[in-house]
Amino acid sequence: MRSTLLAALIALAPVSAMAATCGGNFNSFKNGLISEAPKHRVSAETAKRFLAGVRQDAAVLRSDRSQGVFQRPFVDFSRRLISNDRISRGVSNGKKYSRVFDRVESRYGVSRSVLLAFWAFETDYGNIQGNFNTANALVTLAHDCRRPHLFRPQVFAAMELFARGELDPAKTTGAWAGEIGMVQMLPRDIIENGTDGDGDGRVSLKTSAPDALMSGGKMLKSLGWKKGQPWIDEVIVPANFDWSLTGLETTKSGSQWSKLGVKARDGRISNLRASLILPQGRKGPAFLAYPNFNVFFEWNQSFTYVLTAAYFATRLSGAKVYNVGNPEQGLSGSQMKRLQTALKKRGYNVGNIDGILGSGTRKAVQKEQIRLKVPADAWPTPALLSKLEGASR
Repeated sequence: MRSTLLAALIALAPVSAMAATCGGNFNSFKNGLISEAPKHRVSAETAKRFLAGVRQDAAVLRSDRSQGVFQRPFVDFSRRLISNDRISRGVSNGKKYSRVFDRVESRYGVSRSVLLAFWAFETDYGNIQGNFNTANALVTLAHDCRRPHLFRPQVFAAMELFARGELDPAKTTGAWAGEIGMVQMLPRDIIENGTDGDGDGRVSLKTSAPDALMSGGKMLKSLGWKKGQPWIDEVIVPANFDWSLTGLETTKSGSQWSKLGVKARDGRISNLRASLILPQGRKGPAFLAYPNFNVFFEWNQSFTYVLTAAYFATRLSGAKVYNVGNPEQGLSGSQMKRLQTALKKRGYNVGNIDGILGSGTRKAVQKEQIRLKVPADAWPTPALLSKLEGASR
């Protein structure tokens, strides 16, 4: 399920001249990796043995370029991923591994429902871990010139695992982007956060749920998770609200949001600083997102995926089904690409023209709504698209 690299790795990966090397003859590229390996605490001989049978995998590249599922709006996407069966199995697994989750919460402060949500979405509780050859996937993506600075360090980390006898380049499999195990961790994450949860002296993320859960909990803590703090609350927002205050860029304390008329749908709003997010505009669901919500982005960069995972974790904690409301009609994938093109022409940085309503596109939409003096809820509609395309003619 996981289709983007950890944002933490994106932030930490150094873009050196060597790290940017990509493309060209594949065998020559592998020779370059062998030459560079000693700089990463891996001997040239180990690198040579690791790469001996590695080949390019065209299916990996197709998967990297085919992420249409993220074009779905939040309501559709969340309904697709969250079912009564998945909730039921989450509750069951929570009980089955209760002692493990108790240890995770005690040691790392991560709520079991949050870890269960990732476990569910990444591999359906370990049932679907991916059958891509990990070594082939990582080297293919490092060779590809889209994001070599992200994947090249992971190749050397995989070599390090190989040297330790913890990864077999001929047999280890996982997701198309090189993640391994029940909670889908990249090689560098495994080195830094891999934890023996079942006490057998090994870290087996593919076959041991305790190992995977303890490792995932440690990684979430390392990414900034704060013990005992919420991540999102569903809220009710007054109809006359200043919608330009919504979005992840604006934060206010819970008391400040309350003074503006924002109310928790159930229970109380935390007084932590939070952002008011509207995944489908002012007429759809509304949530306050607290600092722990940002940690979800360190695991995956897709706003829709992250919000769905965060919401699913609240459901596993006993929250109600969110209020769908009556969202205005959104844009199709092709319309979204047209919108991104129009916004780019107006000077906005919306990233790739991919038909996905990401953070850059949301920010640009909100700024244009403010300029046009329409409700600035960052939700693009056909009417907004028509105005922007008409203005560019």
